[in-house]
Amino acid sequence: MAVDNKIEWNFNNTYLSLPKIMLSEQKPDIVEKPEVVIINHALSKELGLNLLDLDDKYLASVFSGNSLPDGSKTISMAYAGHQFGHFTILGDGRAITIGEHVTQNNQGFEIQFKGSGKTKFSRDGDGKAALGPMLREYIISEAMHYLNIPTTRSLAVIKTGEKVIRETELKGAILTRVATSHLRVGTFQYFAYKKDDSNLKTLINFTINKHYPSLKNKENLYLNLIDKLMEKQIDLIVNWMRVGFIHGVMNTDNMALSGETIDYGPCAFMDQYDPKSVFSSIDHFGRYAYYNQPTIAKWNLARFAECLIPLLDSNKDKAIKLATDKINEFDSNYEKKWLGMMRDKLGMIGNQKEDEVLILDLLQWMHINKADYTNTFCNLTYENMINDKIFHKDDFLKWKERWKIRLSVNNNDKTSEKTMKKSNPVVIPRNHLVEDALKTAETGDLEKTNRLLKVLSEPYKIQSSIQDLQISPKPSKIPYKTFCGT
Repeated sequence: MAVDNKIEWNFNNTYLSLPKIMLSEQKPDIVEKPEVVIINHALSKELGLNLLDLDDKYLASVFSGNSLPDGSKTISMAYAGHQFGHFTILGDGRAITIGEHVTQNNQGFEIQFKGSGKTKFSRDGDGKAALGPMLREYIISEAMHYLNIPTTRSLAVIKTGEKVIRETELKGAILTRVATSHLRVGTFQYFAYKKDDSNLKTLINFTINKHYPSLKNKENLYLNLIDKLMEKQIDLIVNWMRVGFIHGVMNTDNMALSGETIDYGPCAFMDQYDPKSVFSSIDHFGRYAYYNQPTIAKWNLARFAECLIPLLDSNKDKAIKLATDKINEFDSNYEKKWLGMMRDKLGMIGNQKEDEVLILDLLQWMHINKADYTNTFCNLTYENMINDKIFHKDDFLKWKERWKIRLSVNNNDKTSEKTMKKSNPVVIPRNHLVEDALKTAETGDLEKTNRLLKVLSEPYKIQSSIQDLQISPKPSKIPYKTFCGT
């Protein structure tokens, strides 16, 4: 059933110009008892939507998919992907895009329901989602946004009144996800697998028009697209490393062409610094561990480049060399940006030959002493904010003296301080805090969720009475594990 446009959607739906082979018209399931859990009014304001003046019953009906807005065109999309290195044909198994909303400044955002029922691509899945994982994506994606990291965002979570069966019986829910697009490396792999060069070109042109219009007049358009995506992904991964974020499931179908973080299944934030940190319950060999994220990004980009080989040059050998040479630029480009990011975290202006050694010595000290990643940099940025005896150890104080000597080269304390404050968050969505908030949210109590969201909306600001949100959890005999939430 369509409803009038009280929310003031402005749908354009450019994705309908994509090849029909990759789209499936799909209606969301009707749910019996939709109920609003949370609405993101800050995001709705950014999008130019009117949600504040509407009652919860109306909003629950719209964001559950029971009442589709006028102008919406509901589809699910096909794509492929390498999941833990293994290629498979996939698609939106439980996600339905209802339209592309265009804001007043002409920015397009795809609005997608996650958990709204079976699609053509569901395979053996039920197409549903549970309340806990949907609220988790809401919390973490919004936290990432305020950490100034490119990300999809969350507009609403609705309870469906249904039960979802996983290992146990869970409350059903639907998340409304907002993205500049849901195009993935896996979308390109879908056409490469089918050897469909014509539709592949159509997809490339669509992607360039949407995300990279500056490339239109470039020579060798396809090589430039690889280069641009590599730049975007390096920037993204460097940002993840900056805040200790571990995505947990960096399959090629979870690498977005927009350069946004997408899919918040088994993700987590690192407390104690350990480069081998991995939390996903299904990542038994650390393929997507913290330290391995740049390597996997490069691997995924190589799979993207493979898709474009037929278009790079009529001579296959030359095309392969062009792609290989471009991908091999990843390591030096990443290292340069990673070093720049670490210099910013430590307030080191300019380049000094001893910088890398100084940075690596700090990371080694953190690893050996099991120091909290966020709090170590917070301690350096804000003297004595974090009261932990670990920061009074002799070996740390000796390193700190070397660091202060390096800072004296800057000859600009104000710039160093400003750079550090922009680079080092005071608070992050720590795993135990998120889990605690979700546990109480299951009972209908959103007090902890709302408090967490409020504090995380200003992660670089000194806030009062948040010490309990800054404390690193005590080590547990039971390792913390995250799950895909499917």
